Amino acid sequence: MSASQTSSPDVPTLLVKIFGKDRPGITAGLFDTLAAYSVDVVDIEQVVTRGRMVLCALVTAPPRALEGDLRATVHSWAESIKMQAEIISGLGDNRPRGLGRSLVTVLGHPLTAEATAAIAAKIAKAGGNIDRIFRLAKYPVTAVEFAVSGVATEALRTALVTDAAKLGVDVAVVAAGLHRRAQRLVVMDVDSTLIQDEVIELFAAHAGCENEVAEVTAAAMRGELDFEQSLHARVALLEGLDASVVDKVRSEVRLTPGARTLIRTLKRLGFQVGVVSGGFTQVTDDLKDRLGLDFAQANTLEIVDGKLTGKVTGEIVDRAGKARLLRRFAAEAGVPLSQTVAIGDGANDLDMLNAAGLGVAFNAKPVVREAAHTAVNVPFLDTVLYLLGVTREEVEAADAHVED
Repeated sequence: MSASQTSSPDVPTLLVKIFGKDRPGITAGLFDTLAAYSVDVVDIEQVVTRGRMVLCALVTAPPRALEGDLRATVHSWAESIKMQAEIISGLGDNRPRGLGRSLVTVLGHPLTAEATAAIAAKIAKAGGNIDRIFRLAKYPVTAVEFAVSGVATEALRTALVTDAAKLGVDVAVVAAGLHRRAQRLVVMDVDSTLIQDEVIELFAAHAGCENEVAEVTAAAMRGELDFEQSLHARVALLEGLDASVVDKVRSEVRLTPGARTLIRTLKRLGFQVGVVSGGFTQVTDDLKDRLGLDFAQANTLEIVDGKLTGKVTGEIVDRAGKARLLRRFAAEAGVPLSQTVAIGDGANDLDMLNAAGLGVAFNAKPVVREAAHTAVNVPFLDTVLYLLGVTREEVEAADAHVED
């Protein structure tokens, strides 16, 4: 029977379902049993959860005179290996999936049944159908991926992301397709994203002006100063600080948990990785070298005669500058903007998050979470890998391979 005939909606088919305790050889045994009836395979799906297997095979039905014998033989074989079998008659292949294919990644810490029910209900209400569910990771968070059809990606994202925080989960919705694993560029903010610290505050601690810097920062947060004004005001307080403090600040910088794993894994997958920062090149250049980053851009503290002058030099990296640098890095990397991922936590990251193909708000303030494509609200930066479809097993396998 030809492929076109097996896919015809009028061809009689059988859905053969085998379930029970998993062990090697079950799949081979089922198809050895079916082979005696010269059936064609239309579809196969197999799932194993905590050692329990469900194997589904959609096959063309044998001649009517042999169907009863096939059923009896399959049930007898299943019983002999202490499995259960169910066989359902029908016509043709699975019904076609609806237009609009999306991948919905849900992160929970923990992932509750209540949240899962709410997400599934929202998918259905938006007109989507869940075609498949797959667990990406069980730690440091539980991450599951839903393959959804029948609704446009943007509409599904709007339906799911809005109330995700109320459910105690993070949700990302991206269009399905080959681009999911295509080469990408990932660009991160630095302060409170790649690292746990605010670099200006580390410098201020050495200059003894933490309170003054905090006051300027608060004024900027209230909208009384724009970023450039606040940058100049804070840097001015560092005037006269000995340049030797740069090395001290570098040693005080603490990477966010999961940062090394994220970057290491992305690089092994062939991604390019960069950082943009409203902080200072004296720190970001060091991070670039230590972590093997492809791109890094920040403001530069002016140093004259071994002292900080209280000024910055060169191009100012502000909110608009971060988006501009994302585009520049993408052009240099040869990656379409649609294939970029931006990660940040502050309002000055918003232009960059919105310009990227996927903007991720990392432990961000509500205004940033609401404006970004998705949000991650757990303190592990490597959870961003799950939003890209990378499983925990793939991360660990890559690490083991390198160690060998």
